[in-house]
Amino acid sequence: MASNPTPSGMHPREFVAFIAALMGVNALGVDLMLPALADIGRDLRVSEANHRQWVITVYMLGFGAGQLVYGPLADRFGRKPILITTLVGFVAASIFAASSATFAALLGARLLQGLMSASTRVLAVAIVRDGASGRAMARTMSIAQMIFFIVPILAPTLGQGLLELGPWRFIFYALGMFAAFVLAWTLMRLPETLPAGRRVSISISTLKRSYRLTLTNRFSVGYSAAASLTFGGIIAFVSSSQQIFVDEFGAGDSFTILFAVCAGAMGFASFANSRLVERLGTRMISQSAVVALIGLSIVHLLVALTSTETLTSYVVFQALSMTCIGLCGANFGAMAMDPVGHIAGTASSVQGFITSIGAVLVASVIGQSYSGTTLPLAIGYLAIGLVVLLLIFIIEGGKLFQARMNHADPG
Repeated sequence: MASNPTPSGMHPREFVAFIAALMGVNALGVDLMLPALADIGRDLRVSEANHRQWVITVYMLGFGAGQLVYGPLADRFGRKPILITTLVGFVAASIFAASSATFAALLGARLLQGLMSASTRVLAVAIVRDGASGRAMARTMSIAQMIFFIVPILAPTLGQGLLELGPWRFIFYALGMFAAFVLAWTLMRLPETLPAGRRVSISISTLKRSYRLTLTNRFSVGYSAAASLTFGGIIAFVSSSQQIFVDEFGAGDSFTILFAVCAGAMGFASFANSRLVERLGTRMISQSAVVALIGLSIVHLLVALTSTETLTSYVVFQALSMTCIGLCGANFGAMAMDPVGHIAGTASSVQGFITSIGAVLVASVIGQSYSGTTLPLAIGYLAIGLVVLLLIFIIEGGKLFQARMNHADPG
């Protein structure tokens, strides 16, 4: 693939920062309102505490479904026009959310936000893939994700600060302002990364061929499914974090700090991955992380079953689990994308759909099982680790912990 992974006119550091900011639109869309879930529930008369989680899961549902649309459009019209259009739509959806008078209206606005923010995931991957592949792509995405994971660390604190200034509706206005900032950056600095000669017309036959290539390649669909499971673990933690830290452990005053510790572990993992992936390979790192996640989950499950869980033990187990998951995400994504890079936009859409919708289903099962203990999370993470390991075993033809080096899969 191309030796220069950055678009012309953008310094490598600016490019990584831009990709991180683009991904940050979605991260803020998920995490910024976590401190406000209780206020939203009271203000909009949500009687069941677990139903507040739908503010997160409905957004992720839209995020997953929207990704099927943007890839083919980006492969046909280019990356920049689609990104501009959807960022404008995200700003509008944020205003709708801020003015919601009922919980149903808010969920509708959140669904629209998710549909619009879906482009940020598809286009971030496609823009990076336009200039890099394999380990180089994994390294660029890891650096961007390292910066991106700062957002979950800071977002609840920022959300809490906004609540000090006014009602929960301020949070959605802030989301719209950040999206507007990224929109301005896109307009002024991002060149088009898909040359006209590489664009693909939209037709039923073209889409069928692209979908077939993406869905029949075992690395593409297999690692997308693996990513959906680990991503589901993240969403399950995020959507239930306010209930666990505040309601179960009574740590409301420390919620933002404790959440930051767990989210920061993913940032550390992404930084470590960016330094190690080109030397050790995507397979060695991600497979080791999955095995470690299984071991951690077994110990955590024993602690939860014996009713010896404390706030400290939960934070330690959660932070270590998030480290393992952080070592999987960028690597699974790179391995899924590599054999279908010539249709990066459409492939990113399909893979993103699989990853996000699967993650919503996984997170919903775990999150809605919350009943006042950490047991559902411990069981859920163990199940995720075991199923992912089985998937990897199938994808790799029974060969684990081996770096595969060929034209289709430089892992």
